[in-house]
Parts: sequence; C-alpha cells; structure tokens
Amino acid sequence: MSLPQLHYTSVTSGAGDGEPVGRFTAADSAIPGPVRAEAAPLLSYDAPDGTPEGLSDSQLRSLPVTFSFSALSDGSHLLSRTVPAGARGFHAHGIHLPPGTVLPGRMLPVSAWGASGWLSATPDRLPADPLTALSSVRGTAPGLSREALGDFAVSRGPWLAAVLGDLRVVSEDPSAPVVVLVERQSADVARWVALAATVLPREHAERLTFTTYTRHPGRTAHHVVGVLPEDAPDICDPRFRVHSASGPRPSGAGDDAWAATAARIWRSRAPELFAEAAELPGEPFAAGPLAVTALGAGIALGSEGRAAAAAWAAERPYALDEKGVRRLTDALTAPADDRTPTECAAALRLLTALDGRCPASVTAPLAALLVTEAVRGGDVTLEPPARSAFEEPAGERALAGLVEELGDELLAELGAGVPRGVERTVQLLRIVRLLGLDCAELLPSAVNRLALALLTDTGTAGFPSLLELLDEQFDVRTALLGELDRLAPDRPAAAEGLLLKVALPFTGTQALPHLRMCAEAPGAKARAEDRTGALHTVLRAAGMSPFAEPLVLRTAVGLVWGEDTPAAGEARSLLGSTTSDAHRAAGTWSHLVAAALAAPHDDEDAPALAHDLLRSFPQEIGAETRAGLMLLDFAQDVREGTAEPGWADRARELRGGAGPSGAAALEHAFAALAERLLAPGRPEDELYAFVHSGDEDLIAAYGRAARREAVGALLRADPAYVADCFTVWSAHPHAGGDWNRTRTALLDEVLRPVVRHLSAEELAAVEEAVERGDSSRTVDAFRTWNRPSRPLGRLGRRIVGRVRRG
Repeated sequence: MSLPQLHYTSVTSGAGDGEPVGRFTAADSAIPGPVRAEAAPLLSYDAPDGTPEGLSDSQLRSLPVTFSFSALSDGSHLLSRTVPAGARGFHAHGIHLPPGTVLPGRMLPVSAWGASGWLSATPDRLPADPLTALSSVRGTAPGLSREALGDFAVSRGPWLAAVLGDLRVVSEDPSAPVVVLVERQSADVARWVALAATVLPREHAERLTFTTYTRHPGRTAHHVVGVLPEDAPDICDPRFRVHSASGPRPSGAGDDAWAATAARIWRSRAPELFAEAAELPGEPFAAGPLAVTALGAGIALGSEGRAAAAAWAAERPYALDEKGVRRLTDALTAPADDRTPTECAAALRLLTALDGRCPASVTAPLAALLVTEAVRGGDVTLEPPARSAFEEPAGERALAGLVEELGDELLAELGAGVPRGVERTVQLLRIVRLLGLDCAELLPSAVNRLALALLTDTGTAGFPSLLELLDEQFDVRTALLGELDRLAPDRPAAAEGLLLKVALPFTGTQALPHLRMCAEAPGAKARAEDRTGALHTVLRAAGMSPFAEPLVLRTAVGLVWGEDTPAAGEARSLLGSTTSDAHRAAGTWSHLVAAALAAPHDDEDAPALAHDLLRSFPQEIGAETRAGLMLLDFAQDVREGTAEPGWADRARELRGGAGPSGAAALEHAFAALAERLLAPGRPEDELYAFVHSGDEDLIAAYGRAARREAVGALLRADPAYVADCFTVWSAHPHAGGDWNRTRTALLDEVLRPVVRHLSAEELAAVEEAVERGDSSRTVDAFRTWNRPSRPLGRLGRRIVGRVRRG
C-alpha cells in the first residue's frame, strides 16, 4: 500500500517582483489541509545566494538538493525532496507518514536519499511512493553503500567523533543545540546522517530529523541541518554545534567514549559491528558494547575505549563466551603507551570478575599487566591483583617472568632512602609480597618511612590499601604499629589525627601505650570537665605508669594541651601528681616552666609554681629562665612579707637577667612590689628606695596598682589610709619626673574623687590622721589641696595678667 504523497511547485507571483511562490499541484486526499499548510514552508526552496537565472539542466543539477525528514505538530512526519527548477523555481515531492506509521520495511528515512522514485515534476497521476519501491527491491540508495560510506568516514575522520557525539546528544535531547554540517554538496550531508543512523540505536535513528540544505539554519526545527560554507552560523552561537569539513581540524580528544569508539569502527570500515554490538546488553549509548565488539574484531582503541570495554565486561562476566573473553583480554594486554589509571582500574575489576571462572592462561597475562603498570605506571592507587590469578602452570610462568623483570627494580625503590607517600609505600610492600621477594633487611627502614608519611599526611583519606596491607602481612603490621608507637610521643597530635582517619588494628598482644592513649584522647577530652581530668583519663589508657615509662607523660601532655601552654594551676597539679624525675625524663618540665612564665599577673598559682620549679629542676633551667622564675618567687616573698630588704633593687636586678621571656614574670614582681608599697604597714625605707629609684616601669606599675578597685575601696573605708596616701603622693617632689607625674595623677584622678565625697566628719578624721602622722604643715597642705577652686573675678584676672606680663 502506497503512502500519501504530495507535490509542491513554484509559480511566479503576481506582485511583479518575479519572486517564485509555491502551490500544491498534486496531493493525496488523505493528507489533511492543516498538514499541507504546515508542510508548505518545509517544501520551499531558497537557491544559494548569487544563483543566476537561465541555468542549464546540468547547472541546475549542481545546485544543492533539500532532502528532509521533518516532524509535524500532529505527531506525523514528512519525508521530502526539493530540487531547483528553471527560472529560480523548484519542485518538491513529499511523502506523509501519519502518526504511528513506520517506513516500509522499517527502513531509515535517510536510506531514501537518491531513490529513483523521487520526481522532479508533477505527474499526471500519482505513482507508488519511492519508499515502497525502494523497500520492495531491498536496494540501497546511490551514494549510501557500505563502500561509499566507509570512504566518506575516512575522509571525514578528524571530525567524525565530534559529529557523532553531538548527534548522540541531540537525538537524546531535542532541546540540545542544532547540529550544523557545513558541506558544499548535499549528498555529503546525507552521508553524515547515514553514518549517524547506522550508529545510533534504532529508535533514536528513526526519530532523527534532518535537512540536507537550508539557507537559514536558525529557522528550522530539525535536529541536523546542512548548509553551504557561506551560510554557516557563528561557531560561538550557543544555538548551534557547527562542524565544517572545510575548516581547521579539531584539536584534542573528546570525552565521549561512545562517539570515539563508533568513529574508530567507521574508519575501520566495519559498520556491521554496530548491529553486533546492539545485541549485547547495556544502555543505548554505552561505550562498553561497542568497545568490546571493536576489540574482539581486532580494531585498536585508545585507553578510554579499552577502559569502557573492561568495565562493561567486569559488570557482565557471563555476557561473553570463552573465545570472546580471550579476545578481549588479548586486546587489553597488547602493548600500549597510553594506559590511564581509569583503564587499569577497570582491568583490575575485570580480572577480579574473571578470577576463578577462566583458566590462568586468560587471567595471568592481565594480572601481569596490572603488576607492571603498578610498578612503572605511576598510579599509586592501583592495587595489585590477587595471588590466585597466578595459580596453575601458566600463572606460575607469568609470575616468574615478573620476578625476573621487576624484582631488582622493586627492591631498589623500596630500599632507597627517599621519602614516599603512603600509597606508594603500601603498593610496593604489597607487590613485593605478591612476587615472593625477600625484603627482610629493607623492612625496618621502609616501615619507618611509612610511619613518618602517615604522621605527616594532612589529607582526609582513610588509606584503605593500608588496612589491606596490615591484614595481609603480620610482620609489617607488627613493625609499623611499633614504629608509630615509638614516634607518637614526639607527634601526639599527628598520631591522634591518624587514628581518627584509620582504625589501626592494635588490639593484639602489643603494648602500644602511646597509640592507645591517642585513641582514647578524643573521647577523654570531650567527656572531662577540665584538662587535668582528661590527662589522667588518657594516662590510664596507656596501661602503664609514668614512673615506669615517663614518655607516656610526654604523649599525654601533648594530646591534652597540644600547642597550648597549661595554666599555672594545671602545671602545679601536673607537678604534684607526678614526680619531677618523670617530668625530667619525659621532657615535659619545659611545659611547666612555660606555664609559670606565661601566667598573667593576677594568677595566684604562678609564684608558687615558680618556687616549686626552681627547687625541682635546678640543673635543667637556664640562667635567663631562672631569672624569670625568681621574679615570680620574689613576688611571692614580697606578698608574704619574707623578702629580704632592698625590694626595688632586687626586682631590677632580676629583670636584667630575665630577658624578653620574663615579661609576664616581671609584671608579677612589679605588681606585687607596688601592691605591698600601697598597703598599710609597709616599710618606709622600701618606699623611699622605690620613690627615688627613677625606674619608669616600676613607678608605672605602682600607678596601675593604685588604680585597682581594692585601693579605691580602702580609701573610701579608712580615713587613715586616705591620709597616708595623701602624705606619700604629695611628698618627694624632687624624686624625678616619672614619680612627679605619677603622684600628681594619683592625687587628681584617684584621691580627689574619694575626698570630694567624704562627709564633714570623715574629712575631719582624715585631717586628724594627717596631722597625727606628719605635721600641721601637712594638714595645711591637705586643706589647700582640697579647697575648691573658684572662678577669678575681674580684679583677679587683672592681677594675674599683670603678673604674667611682669
């Protein structure tokens, strides 16, 4: 039964401009009017720019032919051919495919290119459509034979993969950019479509719309359009994917393994493989079936194609027969210099899937390849194959060949004293054991470098290959855990971080006190109310006393405090709960010293800690540090009243030996001295020596101490203390500029606000105390100082002015 046809021919318009317009000259009555109206613009023809009139028949035949497969709005399709006619006219012959109708014989639309049934003029009566005639003889349209398409694929080799990739995208997603093929001959555009139709899955190929020629690619709704070079759109236009065989060749390789493999098959002139690959399981555009079929046929592929084949076969180990598996493994193990980590990982998955199913003659070459790639390929994440891959005589021969080829190279790299990453060291150790090489002499240094690499690695990876190594090799596990435990006291935070990333198996018979502490530390610090409590919890996890193994103390302190300095109270607790000998052996005494020297001036534990440290570590503490601790010890003596006379001189003497590290201790000492000199009952000779010391820092510390709230409270509560402070702060006017500035400021800013708020009775008590403690002249000075200032009158201002002029 013939499909509905129509003919659409140009006629000269009556507008006088000579432009041709179209009209239907024949149409099957089964074609609805709306369909004809929608089809009319699709059937029109716009000759190339600059086409002259009055062309001969041969010149007309050289013009582009519009061969199109178009989707209509009602779900039907239109297959049409439009050719130029004389006087810039055209004739279109179309076939309408109602919704749900397939082409005769399920032939593809592009197969009708060049069919003999296409008419270039309106017939007297409609003959059978070209598709029915073409399918009845099972012929192939001229120019689309296997040989012709193979030649075309080779000629377009540089562009083939990119075009096929874009055609795949647009066949999956109709909203994707239109694929624009820039060719001088319409037949070449048809060949492009034929190449794609052969590769695409059948259901996608049947829906692919195209036109071999248009002047306006932006006005069509086709997936694929052909244009002449002069009508090509800008390659940067996001609406199009432009491919021009007359332009520069594409550079670089695409990332579409399916398209790259299909292009390689076409260039090898083996299109029959597409049908063979379609019989294999997999997604419509999966590269695996194509790659497996191509490799089985002896077609060489790049690394991406080989990886796709191996990955597909690894997921479906039963999809290929024994012959197919052998062909695939032979192709994968053939010499190649472009292998990637992705390919090797896929090959390892394939080997794992085949191990035990196939003879060693099949698996051993693949295993040998993976071992060689692991040693020489540079991919440190590639795991060695299982030992079972080298069973049977064929596997043993392959293993012996690897030992001969790689043995010396492996041992030389493992024994070299060059730090390597965790993955590479683990990889080398596993391969050495797989090949049965003796590395007992090299193991200690290799394990040391592995332990250091684990402790210095800042990544977040959990090193799964490391755990597999420790499961496989007991001697390596014992040596590595012992080395990590030995290094942990000097790197406790690193060891703690390692155990948070990797669950090391140290639950066996090894003591490993430091690693056990590192494992306990995160929970202990989270649960403890204070750091001292966390320290004792961590120490208990060690399973041994700091007296027996002092280094556990170093590890515990490092885990709990890290880079921080303990507080003075925490340091006193540490020193009190553990002997000085343990701290001396562990090296943690320096943390205690740092705690004392870094304590703020109001930390009451710091002086007592300094006293204990001076007594506990007399040989370890250097001269400068000793001076700083003695400043703290001196501060405690001053506060307790046991300091020897000459306080100011002693403080200044110790300051000279303490250096910059004793800044906080100096603040302690000066504050203690100032507070003692501000207290009632101070030694007057010490006060006199202080006032006349001329020490800017010491006098400044006195000024700060006098502004404390404790001094203010005492001033408000005790008139005698007010009198005493006034007497001191108004005395010694010739002691120096630092003292005069400080005492004047204290009188104005500290004492005056207190005195101004005293009652008459309290003020009288102050005057009485001043007189009792000094003399009536001091009382007069106090009254003068306390007399409110009054504004000068006009006479006063005149007197002052005359005095100033005089």
